[in-house]
Amino acid sequence: MSTMTPDQAGKPFALVNGRIALPNQIAEGKSLIIEDAAIAGIVSAGEVASEIEQVDVNMRLITPGLIDIHTHGTLNHTFNEANAEAFGTITKENARRGVTSLLATPSTAPIPDLVTCLEFSRQWMSENQTGTQVIGVHLEGPYFSLLQAGAQDPANIRNPDDGTVDRLLEHHDVIRMVSYAPELPGALELTDRLVALGIVPAAGHSSAKEDEVTAAIERGLRHIIHIWSAQSTTIREGPWRKPGLLEVSLASNDLTVEMISDNKHLPPTLMKLAYKCIGPDRLCVISDATSGAGLPEGTRFRMGEMEYEVHDGVGMMFDRSCFAGSTTLINEMIPILVERVGIPLAKAVRMASLTPARVIGVDGQKGSIEPGKDADLAIFNDDYTAWRTMIAGRWTYIA
Repeated sequence: MSTMTPDQAGKPFALVNGRIALPNQIAEGKSLIIEDAAIAGIVSAGEVASEIEQVDVNMRLITPGLIDIHTHGTLNHTFNEANAEAFGTITKENARRGVTSLLATPSTAPIPDLVTCLEFSRQWMSENQTGTQVIGVHLEGPYFSLLQAGAQDPANIRNPDDGTVDRLLEHHDVIRMVSYAPELPGALELTDRLVALGIVPAAGHSSAKEDEVTAAIERGLRHIIHIWSAQSTTIREGPWRKPGLLEVSLASNDLTVEMISDNKHLPPTLMKLAYKCIGPDRLCVISDATSGAGLPEGTRFRMGEMEYEVHDGVGMMFDRSCFAGSTTLINEMIPILVERVGIPLAKAVRMASLTPARVIGVDGQKGSIEPGKDADLAIFNDDYTAWRTMIAGRWTYIA
């Protein structure tokens, strides 16, 4: 039995002696058969044919490759930098963490800079890369409420009726998601256009009241970014209480919702509330990682023209008035969900794999360990560091 990399020239091989994270359970006593770039089957441990090479994972946890649909960068680089060094650094570090697919998420920037990011993303995606797969772009902004800008650069925030949408949507082939404030002038028309192009319309950085959110939902809005972060909540108008984006997110039976699960942005009580209201099929984990991810305490980092600091294990603005994204990647969020929030392990893994895959419509190929799906896998040590990461049946990272 081998612990080495098998010969992958089209020959099947098996991962054995592991715990396999299925959508609803952690299965033991099973072996996972990989052939070409796909999952060929899940069989009992003693049913692996003798001619198939076996890789003993020594009771480590085998999960679907993690999928991060909202991540800006890591190790002092961001997806706003349209160059191979930045994209390479970010994708290799994510692969080292067990992330097999992601959406490149630039922060709010001048329109020409965002266009350049989209053009480079298209080029990067067309080439054979070695790190985490970039399977599209998540445009977070620039159409946001100034009152809910958070750490986004206010100099680049605008309304969707200002004539700039056309320039961005010329690159609709690489855009998987656009997040925006649904109350802004032109937001409903933007929703219509995104739906027609098959792009996920998502709400965030918003001051919207319930009726404004509902109007966008009726036009096709279906996803909410980073719950509680840069979201409107209940206000009073005279004696009347008017719900905001937060309450709509919690009360909906249909919307999918993101949660930054770094135990910094949200305390366990709020994460428990989100899980209780939304559940693992619609609530997904995202890192919202910035270029500060992986950097030591006190390090200063930049996102576009803005500068922030790693403080208390999270990105912060210098005046401590606002978080500036996470410095935690999603493999480190799984134990927080399990140990601090009390979510069963199989469901926590689902929130970081199958649920985000469903949000962006790739769950037919990715996000769970099922025969016929892409052989995108992560194998984790007990501390949730990745032992190995596999993309399309090939080891992309080996510790």
